[in-house]
Amino acid sequence: MTNIPAEMQAVICYGPGDYRFETRPVPSPASGEVLVRVVATGICAGDVKCFGGAPMFWGDENRPAYCETDVVPGHEFVGQVVALGRGADEKYQLKIGDHVVSEQIVPCGECRFCRSGHYWMCQPHDIYGFHRATQGAWAEYMLYPAKAINYRLPETLDPLHGVFVEPLACSIHAVNRGNIGLSDVVVISGCGALGLGMVAAARMKNPAKLVALDLNPHRLELARKCGADIVLNPAETDVVQAIRDMTDGYGCDVYIEATGAGKSVEQGLLAIRKLGTFVEFSVFKDLVTVDWTIIGDSKELNIHGAHLSPDTYPIAIRMLEEGRLPIEDILTHRLPLSEFRKGIEIAQNGSASLKVVLEPGRKV
Repeated sequence: MTNIPAEMQAVICYGPGDYRFETRPVPSPASGEVLVRVVATGICAGDVKCFGGAPMFWGDENRPAYCETDVVPGHEFVGQVVALGRGADEKYQLKIGDHVVSEQIVPCGECRFCRSGHYWMCQPHDIYGFHRATQGAWAEYMLYPAKAINYRLPETLDPLHGVFVEPLACSIHAVNRGNIGLSDVVVISGCGALGLGMVAAARMKNPAKLVALDLNPHRLELARKCGADIVLNPAETDVVQAIRDMTDGYGCDVYIEATGAGKSVEQGLLAIRKLGTFVEFSVFKDLVTVDWTIIGDSKELNIHGAHLSPDTYPIAIRMLEEGRLPIEDILTHRLPLSEFRKGIEIAQNGSASLKVVLEPGRKV
């Protein structure tokens, strides 16, 4: 390695609410590993939940903490290659100076899910920034492990925009889970960063009607830019009735929930037609209770979860390269790494932000 410092600045998790800005050694890449200089790293709802100390999964007593200690957070990122472990250049077709992203999960390749091709549900589930085995991106440098799934960004794409590949890839997977048809009326509830990605991805499916819901007028404007045919504000409109009115009283065919609010879940169950498809992709702060009779006896709904972003990174990169989203409007806040606490506060508040980005190389 040349021109790489021995030490770096990094954010370290010591526990809920106890994240510290420290000096740590720059890691060295072993065989098959890639060392990158972090260009940008995002803050998502999962990071906020982790910082607050909420449980990983409700009722999972074996893993009460959302994030392990002594971990560098951050699973949304883009880096520039500065060193390659033996064989990594050939394996990933990378060279020094390339900008590269890595899927947020590093699959073990050995569990039943990995062996069956469902690598994103890997049982050990090493996601960057949550476990000591896979350190995250809130640092000046980070390693992509030997089992990581990496993608080189095209030179025509602004490297900063690469920070949105991970969220957009997740959005694409959620839309794919909806099995959208050409005659469908599709409703996407929530036009945050993920929701806007879903609108753009759903537009590529060309449904008969694409409806976006949000309480924020500015976000609804961005949803139109992403391809929504109709935008509705639940604070101003009875959206359940409006959806029924535009579907001859039946309800929408597909409802994708992207708010993380219990009210949106209930709203979707009422707005969707019989035999419709409900897709859930959200990080909830609290438990959600709904009338399961609607799901079963009343409507016989298809309820689909959506987790991570299997096989969607190449599509996300192409969408960004083609300018299918108003990305400069989505990356609302750019802060130096040292201001990570401010970034968490902005992301947690949410009223004035879409995607908060930390840039280790950015000056205060």
